[in-house]
Amino acid sequence: MNRYLTLALLAGAVAVGACDKNGQQDITAPAAGAFVKFFNFGVGAPSVNFYANNSKVTAISTTLCQPPNDTTSVCRSTGNETTIGTGYGAAGNGAMYNELTPGAATLAGEISATTDKGLPIATASATLEDGKFYSYYVSGIYNTSSKKADAFVVEDPIPTITDFSQTYVRFVNAISNSQPMTLFAKSQTSGTESPIGAVVAYESAGTFTAIPAGVYDLSGRAAGSSTNLITRTSVSFVGGHVYTITARGDMTSSVTANKPAFDNTANR
Repeated sequence: MNRYLTLALLAGAVAVGACDKNGQQDITAPAAGAFVKFFNFGVGAPSVNFYANNSKVTAISTTLCQPPNDTTSVCRSTGNETTIGTGYGAAGNGAMYNELTPGAATLAGEISATTDKGLPIATASATLEDGKFYSYYVSGIYNTSSKKADAFVVEDPIPTITDFSQTYVRFVNAISNSQPMTLFAKSQTSGTESPIGAVVAYESAGTFTAIPAGVYDLSGRAAGSSTNLITRTSVSFVGGHVYTITARGDMTSSVTANKPAFDNTANR
């Protein structure tokens, strides 16, 4: 079973927009099922559609089945699928959580283009628990020969917020050739710099850490080092919201699009 988490499913829900937006998805209302976000952060990876246990999570196109094309057998049965998919650096379903059936799950990103369509490039297994939230990442560096990238799943233990002057932030490391890193956030207002959790290795997530709401400059550093390996300035964290900062890219690349970068996505 797979249903998008929409206003109809969660009363008062506000959809999270694409990555780097300040949208909010209300996940405080009671709901059944397990909930998963899907990201394509595999450097050089083709666009993908996301699957859970062979059931498509993203990318059935409604526009391709609008009149006068809605009379075709495909539109009347499975739907006409776009070949665009979710490209590198983006999240499926507008970065919203997708409701899945709890239990053992195989999560995968499959090529959306006509060439090699449906070929899985990154697969990860997880046991999804009822009422819990997760993020699945296509990660690392895509191998054009084997047509494979890495994949991993982390739990998103969304904290309960009682002080709405605070925001919660955590760090996920999706860079396969990085050293374990710590995320630092420097307030543009006070000038105070604080670590966001502890050191985070590849395919791992740090803890959600409370900091005052505001605008921050972010930096990622290897353990024990003062050298910034990744930076991003003027990131807004809104009070009462929860965010994941994910490091993606290739530490050795000279290609601008593939250089290490921070993604900012709201969890709620």
